[in-house]
Amino acid sequence: MTAFAGAIPIRCGRLTYEVGMNRLSRREFLGVAASIGAVAAFARTGRVFAKSKVIWTERRDLYPEGVSSGDPKPDSVLLWTRRPGADANAVVHLTCEVAEDAKFARIVTTARAKLTAASDFTCRVLVGGLKPAREYWYRFTDDEGGGSRIGRTLTAPADDDTRAVRFAFVSCQNANFGAQNAYRRMIFEDMKAAPEDRLGFVLHLGDFIYELVWYPEERPDYYDRKVRELVRYASGEKHENFHIPTTVDDYRAVYRAYLHDPDLQDARAHFPFVAIWDNHEFSWLGWQSLQVFDGKTSPQQRRKVAANQAWFEYQPARIRKPNAGLEHFDGPKVEDVAIEKFDEHGLGIERNNLAALNSLTGYRALRWGRHVELIITDQRSYRSEDPLGHDEADAFTSKDFPQFVDEPAQRIVDAGRSANDGKPPATIRFGDADVPNFAKDSPAQTILGAQQKAWFLERLKASRATWKIWGNTTGTLDMRADPQNLPADAPRWPGSGYAGFGGGDHGSAYVERGEIYDFVARHDITGFATIAGDRHSFWAGLSAKDLPPRQFTPVGVAFITGSLSAPGIVESLEHKFPKQHPLRALFLADHGGKQEPAINLLLHHGVRTCFEYAKSGDIAKAKALSNRQLSPHVDFVDMGGHGYSVVRASADRFDVEFVCIPRPIERSTTDDGGPLRYRVVHSTTLWKPGELPKLESKVIEGNVDLMT
Repeated sequence: MTAFAGAIPIRCGRLTYEVGMNRLSRREFLGVAASIGAVAAFARTGRVFAKSKVIWTERRDLYPEGVSSGDPKPDSVLLWTRRPGADANAVVHLTCEVAEDAKFARIVTTARAKLTAASDFTCRVLVGGLKPAREYWYRFTDDEGGGSRIGRTLTAPADDDTRAVRFAFVSCQNANFGAQNAYRRMIFEDMKAAPEDRLGFVLHLGDFIYELVWYPEERPDYYDRKVRELVRYASGEKHENFHIPTTVDDYRAVYRAYLHDPDLQDARAHFPFVAIWDNHEFSWLGWQSLQVFDGKTSPQQRRKVAANQAWFEYQPARIRKPNAGLEHFDGPKVEDVAIEKFDEHGLGIERNNLAALNSLTGYRALRWGRHVELIITDQRSYRSEDPLGHDEADAFTSKDFPQFVDEPAQRIVDAGRSANDGKPPATIRFGDADVPNFAKDSPAQTILGAQQKAWFLERLKASRATWKIWGNTTGTLDMRADPQNLPADAPRWPGSGYAGFGGGDHGSAYVERGEIYDFVARHDITGFATIAGDRHSFWAGLSAKDLPPRQFTPVGVAFITGSLSAPGIVESLEHKFPKQHPLRALFLADHGGKQEPAINLLLHHGVRTCFEYAKSGDIAKAKALSNRQLSPHVDFVDMGGHGYSVVRASADRFDVEFVCIPRPIERSTTDDGGPLRYRVVHSTTLWKPGELPKLESKVIEGNVDLMT
């Protein structure tokens, strides 16, 4: 069945299974499987194994999107494949086998599944009764003996397992004009690692697909990249020079296209994945069920449901849908209706909007041994409108200062009617103008939404894991510059102090971020770490609600991983920033015929460092002019980095390793995925209540002078 349970023969050796103190009956386990739309399979008890009796011949052409596993627990894991039928009326029957060995001589369970066009011939099998912290192999076979490739998966360790945990986190893969070399490097390093150093899972923090697709004949290149033929939307819609999906078949088509990438497909077969969506799984500038294109916001409840359905069908994840146990997604019947009323938190209360958002719930928690609880949140479905996305916010920018937004104004409009202790100013001063405060009657911005935020805070408070890790698809660290320190012969910054870089994540959602961090401090929560993506850049730093001149008091550590392959701001600057602009030194340094990313220095050290580096090329001399009040929260920033990050969490230490690769324009031809730019490890030791977290970094290889 697609992802779903129907009348399924299940072989199992017992009616219950037990891990630690958790005990589920067979009926309860079947209920869990049905709730996430999966076939159920139980492992045999004891050490009595059987050799496979299934006639299996590998036919990867019959399973063009490969296999995958997801959301491991100590006793179970979710398996996935797609085996398309001959036509829309076809019914495909598969046998799923799970074994303790790659030759399938020790089968632990089998299950039968029925696939139909209703779920695009995808299949999900929830396998229970497994042993914790074990390696398993799985495969699928049709009734004619045509078999999938063999997949490898792992179960989570038991909750009391004291061993260190290692996992990778990634985001932002673009197959339209990028190569997924980072996955090849990840697999290569994992296969040669010692058993205790191998990865337990890969956390994908969104932008698994980019719904924006360019056609090569309309745009042959993107910066230095060649636009590849990826997918043609049957019912898509064109904006400017790109196309977007409008139906579930369109969204399905782009998932299939991405999964034809060999490196992504190999990674999904080698590691269990834990996935959550970001914006591009639905819509680039979208929020709730609204889309924004061509300067117009439109209700798109049907597209939101379609996007959720395709995500559900193609990602093996234990996420909730309201119609548990059906043989296909069967999303709610919604209409595209204008959303005119919003509650006190900015949530549109129009019933079609609520139905679309509730068609799939992605936020959830994953426990991995004694030391890790991963708490994953959805930053797109419940957020209020970004106040810095309003046209009126342009009044806080200056054409002479590209990228910059007045930071004091950012704070005021973020707070809405709660600004100034509930007495928001009617106007905001910027330069010589008193700009009307368009947000003074609006609620403070929320990215999590009220219900999800309450759940998140409760999970943080209740967690007994050593490290409480917030899996946030978007960044939390402030991005700011100090244009007030520009030399006298430079353009004059019209703001009253620091400059921000606009909105979109918790880096400028000051009120909500402060609420979360105050909660962490108030409840003496230690081991609080945030891992994120979305920014297409590597960041390491400290989690603090405020920066100088306000009180700077970190409550945790925070990391952002570079994009796997999607281009970022450095590429844009290289191609678009005017060479004669008086502020070019803040963004790019021209040395030896090369454009270096001075924006890293701007964000970390400030404008004086940038101008000195542009003039002398002496990085030590430039850093001696660092503004220490600008970014005391930042330890490392690379706005042009691609690759992935690896967490190692133990009883007293938390390490995050940035593995940065060269710009992935073409697919690497080597087994290791190609060379590395750098490898850096950022570390903190577990702090006690009342202590402040601290970071230290160690460069393993490469030159990171411009990033530190």
